[in-house]
Amino acid sequence: MNPHLLIAIPLAPLIAAVIAGLAGHRIGRAASHTITIAGVAIACGLSLYVLKQMYWDGVGTFNGPVYTWLVSDGVRIQVGFLIDRLSVLMMSVVTFVSLCVHVYTIGYMSDDPGYTRFFSYISLFTFAMLMLVMSNNFMQLFFGWEAVGMVSYLLIGFWYTRPSAIFANFKAFIVNRVGDFGFIIGIAALFSYTHSLSYTTAFAAAPHLAQQTLPVFGGVNALTLICVALFIGAMGKSAQVPLHVWLPDSMEGPTPISALIHAATMVTAGIFMVARMSPLFEHSSAALSFVLVIGATTAFFMGILGVVNNDIKRVIAYSTLSQLGYMTAALGASAYSAAIFHLMTHAFFKALLFLAAGSVIIGMHHEQDMRKMGGLGKYMPITAITCWVGGLALVATPFFSGFYSKDAIIEAVGMSQRWGSTYAYWCVLLGAYITSLYTFRLLFMTFHGEERFRKVHAEHGHDGHGEHGGHGVHEPHESPWVVTGPLIALAIPALLIGYFTVGKILYGNYFGSAIVVLPAHNVLGRMAAHYHGPLALALHAFVTAPFWLAVAGLFTAWLFVLKRPDLADAAAVKFAWLKRILDQKFYFDWFNEQVIARVSRGIGIGLWKAGDQGLIDGAVVNGTAASVGWLGGVVRRVQSGYLYSYAFWIVIGLAALLGWFLVHA
Repeated sequence: MNPHLLIAIPLAPLIAAVIAGLAGHRIGRAASHTITIAGVAIACGLSLYVLKQMYWDGVGTFNGPVYTWLVSDGVRIQVGFLIDRLSVLMMSVVTFVSLCVHVYTIGYMSDDPGYTRFFSYISLFTFAMLMLVMSNNFMQLFFGWEAVGMVSYLLIGFWYTRPSAIFANFKAFIVNRVGDFGFIIGIAALFSYTHSLSYTTAFAAAPHLAQQTLPVFGGVNALTLICVALFIGAMGKSAQVPLHVWLPDSMEGPTPISALIHAATMVTAGIFMVARMSPLFEHSSAALSFVLVIGATTAFFMGILGVVNNDIKRVIAYSTLSQLGYMTAALGASAYSAAIFHLMTHAFFKALLFLAAGSVIIGMHHEQDMRKMGGLGKYMPITAITCWVGGLALVATPFFSGFYSKDAIIEAVGMSQRWGSTYAYWCVLLGAYITSLYTFRLLFMTFHGEERFRKVHAEHGHDGHGEHGGHGVHEPHESPWVVTGPLIALAIPALLIGYFTVGKILYGNYFGSAIVVLPAHNVLGRMAAHYHGPLALALHAFVTAPFWLAVAGLFTAWLFVLKRPDLADAAAVKFAWLKRILDQKFYFDWFNEQVIARVSRGIGIGLWKAGDQGLIDGAVVNGTAASVGWLGGVVRRVQSGYLYSYAFWIVIGLAALLGWFLVHA
């Protein structure tokens, strides 16, 4: 494998980002988007070429340094690449989705004054994610980890004149710092044991670390502590309970970045990292149980919040939280391949759903409340059809891509014998009903039923036929080809890719040595014995519980949205206490802002007043100055300037000396 070709993959979007960022105002909009799209297209083409080399041409894994950044105390810190079937799959997915988002942005951001700046940011975001997934050492992993966090901060707060956007990006920054604190502790602990930042060294040391005990909390397994610390970092990046609170608020950023963050880049970094660290996690059942329970909790309870939300983008955001929980639960069940497979299929259909939501927002003249939509299917047929494809994939409809990955996760969690697996299984199983309910609710409220936007126009004094008496100005309209083209491009893999890849990726040992699973934990290996092809798998789904739970969710959504919408209002009144809890998002935000933030601020103020003002300023700085001033005032009295005063003190001093000599003579 040519290392120069590998270097070109992350460098292409980086160079494009620098050009668009520094010279965008000089070269203009068209040149800026052309350069950044070309950079990502090059990265995508080369990634697919490397995928072909590894899968069809039999080219082996590449693991080597690119250059040495620095040497400190004998430790060589390098930039290096580990290109195997895990990383090349991630590279291909990231660059393809990013390319679709870049093209889509031309239409979505066409009227925005920050057009060139936005293209620079999303290209830089792609570079950061590529550096993360291609790394072969913890230093480069941490660089990519922090770089995607930094650029996401810039993108969530892209419309920086909005107070809500600034609050959202600050919230994302703070929550991710909490997770990153655990992440860097895990890396530091690994380094302290292995004296190396290389993956290879750390993985080789895993069996030895599993035998080490740390004298904390009454004795904790060293590898368990390391894995839990690393996973806390993943909880921040991949938005797992309780570090999930930043992700719904990230909808304050433009829709293209919602698709990029939530589909293929930032939020999948934690899933990829745990899969990459499978040689470590496999030797700690306690850490895997922790991962399993956290993931299952996120999958079920965050999905419920999507049922009561009316903002089209936030419903999809809560869907992302839930699906990330499914991936995390798969990691905890040692079904790493299922987690990455769902990561891949989810990247396509979730990017599709976000971009379709953006198309709806364009067609509705920047309206995001689904209660003000309805009946848009006949006005926006391409958007409606592609959004339905994404929705059917999300609810795991047989033959759609999401079915092959999501149902495998549910089965793998059910077969797992790990502590917490029973609780986790019921969470991911019932989550199938919740996913179906909020997905079909979104589709029905947006594209079917009563055209509620006419009522909104009438309430605001419009006739529903446009301003100035013309037709169509206020009516929804289909988006231009630069928006619908990426929707179609994403709808194809959202529909088909699961069918054509499930046998190889999930049951065919596609990842090889890139993912390590101990024989006792190999649930996917046991599932493979019953695999008879994608067609048989899809047909068998019609007699399984997840399918009928999805059908129940479809019926519930149809009943409450289209057939009897009054039932939804009645249920909201009858279960007002439950709706209040859900509207408050289980009070996570309230607890963070009213308890943690206030306590932290109180501690900070107390330390400032007692430590800074009282001890440092008061006792040390001002106290020292006052003491010196007082002493100077006392000594100054001796220096009066009068001759008789000096003579007096001379006599006193002489008398004291004579007395001392007489006493000691």
